Order: sequence, then structure tokens, then C-alpha cells
Amino acid sequence: MNLVTLSAVRLAELIKKREISAREAVDAHIALAERVNPTLNAIVRTRFADARREADALDRKTTSVPATELPPFHGVPCTIKECFEFTGMPNSAGLVRRKHVVATTDATAVKRLRAAGAIPLGVTNVSELCMWMESTNRVYGTSNNPYDPTRIVGGSSGGEGAIVGSGASPFGLGSDIGGSIRGPAFFNGVFGHKPTPGVIPNSGQHPKAENEAKRFLTTGPLARRAEDLMPLVRVLAGPDGIDPVCEAVTLGAPESVSFAGRTLVSVEDNGRLPVSDELRAAHEQAVRALERRGMRVRTARPRALALQFDIWSSMMGLATDTPFGAMLGEGTPIRPLVELAKLGLGKSDHTIMAILLAITDPLPRVFRRHAQKLVDAGLALRREMAELMGDGGLWLYPSYTKVAPPHGQPVKEAVVLQMPFAYFGIVNVLHLPATQVPLGLGREGLPLGVQVIGRAFDDHVTIRAALELEQDFGGWVPPRGVA
Repeated sequence: MNLVTLSAVRLAELIKKREISAREAVDAHIALAERVNPTLNAIVRTRFADARREADALDRKTTSVPATELPPFHGVPCTIKECFEFTGMPNSAGLVRRKHVVATTDATAVKRLRAAGAIPLGVTNVSELCMWMESTNRVYGTSNNPYDPTRIVGGSSGGEGAIVGSGASPFGLGSDIGGSIRGPAFFNGVFGHKPTPGVIPNSGQHPKAENEAKRFLTTGPLARRAEDLMPLVRVLAGPDGIDPVCEAVTLGAPESVSFAGRTLVSVEDNGRLPVSDELRAAHEQAVRALERRGMRVRTARPRALALQFDIWSSMMGLATDTPFGAMLGEGTPIRPLVELAKLGLGKSDHTIMAILLAITDPLPRVFRRHAQKLVDAGLALRREMAELMGDGGLWLYPSYTKVAPPHGQPVKEAVVLQMPFAYFGIVNVLHLPATQVPLGLGREGLPLGVQVIGRAFDDHVTIRAALELEQDFGGWVPPRGVA
């Protein structure tokens, strides 16, 4: 039995039945992490000794408590994105000015995972202040893809994507304001779920979202197996009295979903950024798989999607009071042009994209009238997509324009205003749930995938689609040396 390929649900079942111990599960994942992490640089601070002690304690509990009374993820190892508060762990969010910050409490999501029996192995890498699609910063360096270390892992939950994709963690905790769960899940070949806003509290993260951006930011899981997604969402969901956006909701059950007669909106691209042939072919195969299950396919390309980056950036910009440059300076705005000059000399504490964002971040507030028109277009698109899907319908949309690109390529594209990550970001400002689904490996041995998007609070429907597509496409494909 290869423990580093099983779902978290299956691991917990085996531990509760005493067919394996929590210590065996933890040791197996630590052994793989010790082998792959020097190449991946995904886990940036480990707690392996603590994890082993916690596993031993839970094994003692296994012998004295009936299996039916043990929590859902009893004894299962996991990892946590570094931007979440986690007692005794760093909480820098990749910012040099915060590199000495150590959390003294657990974020709500971390607390709930631990209460559910999960055992964190450590915290994982992010982009600087969690605001770019490459997980690189001046505190921890750059994370590398488990299928090809010369490729990106995505961001900002890139360390999570890489370590889960490697097999060294069954699941991880991420957050997503512009694709930060789904991008890493896509590039690293695993499942990721961005829930409907308000389902899971965002409390205890740095940086904190403001105003309407509190609904653009969502907390959710990445997992190597689809069957873990809904149980994790259930563990994480519900108000905590801290996050003002989070509300009590009744979550549906994936197993209750029948796709017969429901609408599937297939959008092959946004009309501006073309998608590679292999991703387009995988998309079409996913459409056919859901059509075979009774869905009625409707092909569309709403015109506003051509403006998806402009809409996302305008809605983000007008929702935020604190300039990004001030966030980088921990309250005192940095001088971006000075930092650019220092960067050229190799002396800046900031990454190139963080500096460029500090320059461009004020633009929606400076050109407020133009930005407001784009916000209005986003609100209209929100209504249009809801109408296209209809009750219980789904929307299949590309994850990106190509498989995981080489390190640095997204920065070069951004300089010429090519922003493929907006394939993810537009979903955040539409307030919709989305599940990233792997669809096997492409010609270069890199993961393919698609976003399955649903109407608000239809998280169980997108997750059911992920379960069905996993059956047809195989889901996560372990990198060489894992299976």
C-alpha cells in the first residue's frame, strides 16, 4: 500500500480501523517531503518532530476511543499556506519586513483542520504578499514544479500546489483572490476548490482583504484526490464571529447531484487570449464526459470575458483603500521607482512584480470613472453567467492558456500586458464557486486541467463534476518516483 498516493479520507479510514497508524502515515509523507523538498522548495518551515509527537498521541487515542467518535481527518498529515496564522510558525507572507513574525495563534481554518484531526507537517511558500502567480519572494526564494523544476508552481498558494502535487502532502490549506488556489492546483496537477464567498472564513491571514475584496478572497483546500474536497469544505465552513462576510449556509451533498437535464456552458477561451491545442482538446473531452452524464451543452463566449483582466483589476482596485505600496512597506509606502533601481543592482527586498503592482495599483482609483464602467461590466457579466448556467448548471472555462510555463515567463508576459491568470481572477469577482480539475498530462509530461464553475452556493455541484471527471481522466498523476 503506497500511503503517499491515497486520499485523506482513505488514510483516515485506515487509521481509525487501525490498519495503519497515524505515525506510519506521517512518517511516509515526511520521508517523501525530505526527498523532494530540497528540489521543490515548497515547504519553507517544517515541524516534523511536532507532527510525529502529535501522531503518536492520536494513535494512543485510536486505541481508547471508538472509531465512530474520532474526527474526520484523524491522524492525516497536511500542509498550511504560510500566510495563515499557525502557532509557532512564520507568518511573513513572503515579505522581508515580516520575516521575523511568528504566529502566536491559529487562524480559524487552521484551528478547524487541527480539531478535525489533521496533523500539519509545515508551512508552504507564497508569492510576495500573495499577489502574483509565481511563488517567489526574498524571504524563501522560488518554488519549483514537481513535474519539471524549471517550471512555475503558480501562486500564491504555490508551495501548497507543489507539495500536494509531489505526493508529500495529501491536502493543503490555500487562499484565492485571483486564482491562488486554482492556479497552483492546475500547474501541479491536483484538485483545488475556491468556494462561494462567505462559506469559509478568511480570518487570520496576512494581508487582510478590505471592503468588497473580502468577498473576492476565499479560503479553501487543495487535494490530490477529489473525494477529499467536500469533507474538507464541511470542516472549514461556517461563521467564526471574526470574518464579517462568513455566514451559516447549508451545503449540498455531491452524491445527491444528478446532471441529467442541467446546462453545461462551454467557453473555450475569452476571445482575446488563445488556449493551446492540447488544453482545448482536454476541455472538449471534459465537455463530452459531462454530456454523457446527461448535461445539455451550450457553447458561449460572453463579450465581457475579453476584458476579464481589466474587470478583475478594476473591481479589486476600487474595493481596496490601502495602496499595495503601503502594504509592502508595512504601513509606510515604498518608493517603487527607487526599488526598481535597487532591483537592478540586486539590492531590493522586493520582487519585480510586487514593485510593478505598487506602481499600477493606484490606477483604478485615479481613473475612477473608467474603472467604474469596468466594474459595471463585471456586475453585468455576473448576471449573464448566472442566466446562462440556469439552476444547478455549470460553466467549463480554461484554467490558463498553456501548461505550466518556465520560471519568469509570466513576468515577461505581464510587461506586454498579457495576463492569462485572469482566466482564474474573473471568477473571484463574479462571486462563484470553482473547482480546478486535473485532466491528465500533456505532451511535455505537464498537467492539463479545466475549471468547473457553478452558481453561488453550488459548491457541491462543481465538486460532483470533479468526482465524475476524475473517474474518466484519472485525476492526479503522481510524478515519477512516487507511484
